[in-house]
Amino acid sequence: MPLKIQRDDQLSINLTPMIDIVFLLIIFFMVGTKFSELETAERDIALQVPQVSNAESLHDPPKPQVINVYADGTIALSGESLSLTDLARRLRDGKATYQQSGVVIRGDGQVVYQQVADVIATCRQSEITNLNIAVRPIERR
Repeated sequence: MPLKIQRDDQLSINLTPMIDIVFLLIIFFMVGTKFSELETAERDIALQVPQVSNAESLHDPPKPQVINVYADGTIALSGESLSLTDLARRLRDGKATYQQSGVVIRGDGQVVYQQVADVIATCRQSEITNLNIAVRPIERR
């Protein structure tokens, strides 16, 4: 019986994935071109924007107030010990002066979390929206 040396099946490369990628790239560049046309349209407007020599804000925003919660439960605002009701009053007064006033809460690592939660709740009652909690990253050796 003679041995067959030729192959019947021709080898072919599947081009479907490559065509899919090419179409996706074409769509991506078409959409990207639309966005860049919108940006250049704004620059083409014949408009002269006024120039100023010293463009600064009229008032500097105040620094955020720092509330410390010590391990023994003492609450201090700007170095002065306060109760929660006094803290709420001072925060409302500060909010009346500057609407976007911020607060940073610094709680001792050993403090009971409930005391920090009470300070956060007091800030929310005083309608403080810019609220941050200070933490320290773990030092790696």
